[in-house]
Order: sequence, then C-alpha cells, then structure tokens
Amino acid sequence: MKKPITYKDAGVDVKKGEKLVESIKKKVKSTYGNRVQEGVGGFASLYKLNNGKLLAAGTDGVGTKLKIAAKLNIHNTIGIDLVAMCVNDIICTGATPLFFMDYLATSKLDLAISEQVIDGIVSGCKKSKMALIGGETAEMPGMYNSGEYDLAGFAVGEVDQTALVSGTKVRAGNTIIGIASDGLHSNGFSLVNRLIKDDEEELLRLCLTPTKIYSDVVSTLLIKHPKKIKGMAHITGGGFSNIERINKKYKYDIQNVPALNEIPKIFSIIKKRSKLKDHQLYNTFNMGIGFVLITSDPDRIMESLKLLKQKCWVIGKVC
Repeated sequence: MKKPITYKDAGVDVKKGEKLVESIKKKVKSTYGNRVQEGVGGFASLYKLNNGKLLAAGTDGVGTKLKIAAKLNIHNTIGIDLVAMCVNDIICTGATPLFFMDYLATSKLDLAISEQVIDGIVSGCKKSKMALIGGETAEMPGMYNSGEYDLAGFAVGEVDQTALVSGTKVRAGNTIIGIASDGLHSNGFSLVNRLIKDDEEELLRLCLTPTKIYSDVVSTLLIKHPKKIKGMAHITGGGFSNIERINKKYKYDIQNVPALNEIPKIFSIIKKRSKLKDHQLYNTFNMGIGFVLITSDPDRIMESLKLLKQKCWVIGKVC
C-alpha cells in the first residue's frame, strides 16, 4: 500500500501557520485602539462604530486553485471564489455584507484574462449583495512567471451590537448543523494539484467549481430565527477544525458526517488517491460541508434550510 499523501507533503504546514498567528497576536494587539472588539483569531475582525454598530472585516485569497484555472484557461469563476472566501467569513458574525475590494498581481497584464477574473468578482459581489468599490492591479515582471497571477480580496460588513453572533451564547447540548458545499471550495489545492493530472480535464473542471456563497441563506435564517443561531463557522483551510473557533471553551462532537455518495464525487477521488485517513481528510477539506451552524432549535433550523433548498445534516453536538 502506498504511503498517504498529506497536505504537509504537498508543501503546506497548517500547524506552522497556526503558530505564526499565535506568535504575532501580541504585536498586532499593540496597534489596537478601544474600537477594536475582535482582532486576529476569529472568522472576522470587528471594529466599533459610534451608532451601536460594528464593522466586520475579512481578507483572503484563492490559493493554488489558480493553477487549475490556468490549466483549463478558465478565469471567469475564480473571482467568485475570491469573494466567497471573504464574505463567508464575515457572515459568521451575523454581519450584512457591504463592500468588497480586490488585488490582482501578475507578471504582465493580460486584458482578456483580467476581465474574466473581474467578471467573476462582480458575479460574487452581486450574489452576496456587496458593492465592488475598488481594487488594485500590479504588474511585477520577475516576481511571477509568464502568465501567472495572484488574487487577494477584502470584504466589509456591518452588524448591530445586539445582533452579533459571537459564539459566546453557545452551550453544551447545542446541535451542530452542516450545510452542503458545492465542491472543494478554495482550500487544499496544493494537495489537489498533486493528485489530479494535467490531462484529466473532467476532474479539473470539477475542482474548479466555485466556492458556494452562503450570505443569502444565513441572512434569511437570522431574520427568521434571530435567537436560535448561537454560532457559525466557514469550513475552509483546516477543515472541520474551524468549528473550534466558534467558542474554544467547548468541544464539538462530530457524530454524523454525510456519506461519500451524498457529496460531490471529487471527495471520493481525493480520498482514494491520497490514501488519507478520515480524520486527515476532515482536517484538510470541507468534505461536502462548507458552512456550519450551532443552534438550540435544530428542528426549526433544519426545516428552514430545507425550504431554502439547502442540503444539510445534523452532524453533532456541543459538549
């Protein structure tokens, strides 16, 4: 039996990234004034305004999923990923998305490719009801190889202090609900690129499936059940370990995950080719669950999700 191919084998050391965050927290906090309510560590940073509202801000990129876009020469979906990776983080606070900004860096500007990328960003902003208010494009020959580019984004939303979903109301016995992903989303691709060959076009297209944007679903649930949702998590890099970020005082017992035949088939392929054990897969990929809710009333939340045509599962309990 071949040795499993891990995320670390592909060049990504998640633990080292976590250590960096911990090591810089003190330095970062030295810049805070009294308006910073939440900084490094949560899904979004929170900044107090004077009217009882908070700004929720988040930034992210698309990572090496860009290599799939380059292989297929399809660039009109990668911008959706960029928006989704940012907006799905800020809505974990209960925030309403407001605006977005992007950064595109490349060796030499290709107008056709850049316009496709922007088309995707615009599509993502419309889906999440955000204004694309600006951005930056940088040509840096010598920094990137010919034809390469990189993306970063920045999203801002707002939430009333009284409506903030901070995770502090999570209690033992609460139910954990998982909402389906559309595919791999935008993490784990350093490993995916090791597992999928350049000539496997059908699989590459599956890998390029845009990250699902959950803002409409979350907004509807918060309006309909404002006191029933106690915490939320966007399942990205680190997989299910993201759930722990909701409230680290508790443990999250995941008892029931969807079977491989219930989720996009790309996950079965990744499991077979990587030879990874289940706990390794769930700590690297979303494995069919892209967003998690913690609730005190699972029956009503599940009913609402099904009315919204969202595939979902009760996956565990808080303890």
